[in-house]
Amino acid sequence: MEEQHRIGPDSTAVRTALWRAMHVQVDAPPHVLADETGLRLAAPDASWRNRPDMDAQGTRGYRASIVGRARFIEDLVTQQADQGVRQYVILGSGLDTFAQRQREIASRLRIFEVDRPGAQAWKRERLLELGYGIPDWLRLVPVDFEAGQSWWEQIAQAGFDAQAPAVIASTGVSMYLTREANLATLRQIAKLAPGSTLAMTFLLPLELIDSAERAQHQAVYERARAAGTPFISFFKPADMLTLAREAGFKGVKHVSTGDLVDRYFADRPDGLRPSTGEAFLVATT
Repeated sequence: MEEQHRIGPDSTAVRTALWRAMHVQVDAPPHVLADETGLRLAAPDASWRNRPDMDAQGTRGYRASIVGRARFIEDLVTQQADQGVRQYVILGSGLDTFAQRQREIASRLRIFEVDRPGAQAWKRERLLELGYGIPDWLRLVPVDFEAGQSWWEQIAQAGFDAQAPAVIASTGVSMYLTREANLATLRQIAKLAPGSTLAMTFLLPLELIDSAERAQHQAVYERARAAGTPFISFFKPADMLTLAREAGFKGVKHVSTGDLVDRYFADRPDGLRPSTGEAFLVATT
C-alpha cells in the first residue's frame, strides 16, 4: 500500500507527539510547552514510555528541541494574530495540537493543516472521537504528493486567500527535500501577500553541531537512511539565508539553538537544553 494512502500518522509524527508529552511528564517545570493532547490522539499502548526512542535521559536534547521549536512557532503565530494576520498554514502538520490547546487564539484564525490523505482521515476521526470536534476555522487539507497534488492548490480549494497575509510553518521537512525542491517551495511562499511570515526548520551540517552531540546525530542520520527516508539537505545558516533571499523574501533571519535557549531554557533547574543540530529560518514577504 502506498505511503500516502496508509491510514494513520507516520512514526515521526507519533514520536514528536510523545516527546512533547514526555516533556510534561518527566521534565521539571516550568514547561516550555504543555502538550499531552497529542498523546491522547496517538493513544499508544501502556508501555510506550519503555520504547527505546522514549528513553528519558537519552532523548533530552531532541525532546527539548521539539518543544522549543513548537513554542517558538506558537509565540510567532500569536504575535502575528495580534497584529491582524488571520491565516495559518502548517505544512506536514502531523499531530499538531495548537487548534485544540490554544482555542482562544486559534479561533481568530483560519488554520490549514496540510498532510497526506491517510493521516488527515485518521486525525479527523480521532478529533471527533475525543470530542474536540473540527470547527469551521480548522481545515484539515489532504495532499497526495505521490499523485502530484500541489499543497498550494489544495489550500486554495480549502479557502486560503492568497491576497491576505499568512503565517506558514514548516518543521522537520526541509531535510527530506533537495536544495532545488527547497528553493521551489521558498519561491512559492515568497509570493504570498505582503506581511506574510515563514518559519522553517533546517538541519545544520555535522561540523556545525556541538562536538559532544555529533556521534548521536550521525547515528540518527544512518537510521533514517536505513529506513528509506534519508536526510538529503543540510544548510549552513548563511547559505539558508542566501537561498531565502534568492527565492524573493524581503526579510530573512536565522534563529539559532542559542536563541531558543536564551528565550525558553535559561536558568532551568534541570539544565534541559535543545540539541544544536537544527535551526530556524524566519522569512517575511
